[in-house]
Amino acid sequence: MRVPLSMTTTMAGYLAKKSMSDKKFSLVMMLEPLHTCNLTCTGCGRIREYKSTINEILTVEECMAAVDECGTPIVSICGGEPLIYPEIGRLTSEILARKKHVYLCTNGMFIKKRLREFKPTSRLFFNVHLDGLEKTHDICVERDGVFREAIEGIKAAKAAGFLVASNTTIYKETDIEEIAELFAYLQTLGVDGHMISPAYSYAAVMTKEIFMSRDEIREKFQQASALLERYNIVTSPIYMEYLRGERELMCTAWGNPTFNPRGWKGPCYLMTDVHHKTYNDLLEKTDWDKYGRGRDPRCEDCMVHAGYEASAVIGGNKKFGDTWKMLKWTISGKMGGIVKNDKAGNGSRPSNGKGYGDGHGNGHANGHSAPPSADKQENELRIL
Repeated sequence: MRVPLSMTTTMAGYLAKKSMSDKKFSLVMMLEPLHTCNLTCTGCGRIREYKSTINEILTVEECMAAVDECGTPIVSICGGEPLIYPEIGRLTSEILARKKHVYLCTNGMFIKKRLREFKPTSRLFFNVHLDGLEKTHDICVERDGVFREAIEGIKAAKAAGFLVASNTTIYKETDIEEIAELFAYLQTLGVDGHMISPAYSYAAVMTKEIFMSRDEIREKFQQASALLERYNIVTSPIYMEYLRGERELMCTAWGNPTFNPRGWKGPCYLMTDVHHKTYNDLLEKTDWDKYGRGRDPRCEDCMVHAGYEASAVIGGNKKFGDTWKMLKWTISGKMGGIVKNDKAGNGSRPSNGKGYGDGHGNGHANGHSAPPSADKQENELRIL
């Protein structure tokens, strides 16, 4: 399976129920208990957009009231850096107690420190953001050493029995071959899946030249499909078709609503015109026909998962065979990477044959291959 069976069955039941009763409903709730972060990533607008309220924080009770109000089967805990949140363990535990699935989106630097606050379950993923190999990623997040710490966090989580996914943003100058090399390495660590999405030009982001036009996104993802789909990509095939320019989709901005210390963010995860007090206010008081390509200039080159992955899943612009395509995609994936540890602590080689081990499957003493050297990227780095 590409994702845990429990997630597939939960989402299928939820979709069947909602599609018969509600015209607009959400799939994934984006929960931001705080916006504080230990990094200043070049492509992130959150710490800049919420600069004046950066110290505001939600209580666990406020978070849970919003989770219950929204009712989505999946909650993505993001921010900010959620592992800075003082009660992240209790918050996650209470969401899981509702039989929901959680993606804990993190830069990975505090996984080892806070791992004891969590228990492994098929309903919880650590979702670690990595935008390239060591040199590229550390430049993107504007701090040396972040890649190495994130990798140590991934190793610790996998050793403790947790599910781990990677999350990669594709920018204008992203080297897709480098991302393929990154995924090959992550496979040797047992990473369970990989998310990819094009970057979006936040109003709060000052470095605009890193973002792509609609045509550039299509060209980039045509290349990405050819190189990356050998791995357990958890970006849906219909959304990937849209990114490659093979079909059109309309944005389902309400599909991934965001709740943070200011309220329900409207109209979407990426744009802020107003903060609503309630989820129902977000749905009912937002003029959704004002937003989307051809309606709002801010939407013109946006093709990100927060708006379009929901469209792919719900069935916007549905084509014959889409249901079978999604089913085949779901059952054809394989979680857990390619790591095969034996009693001697030996790990397997990456599947692309680049040989981060010694050729006989031997990596570090902990059974995992070494990451590609930062020096190797010196002449390959194009981003920023």
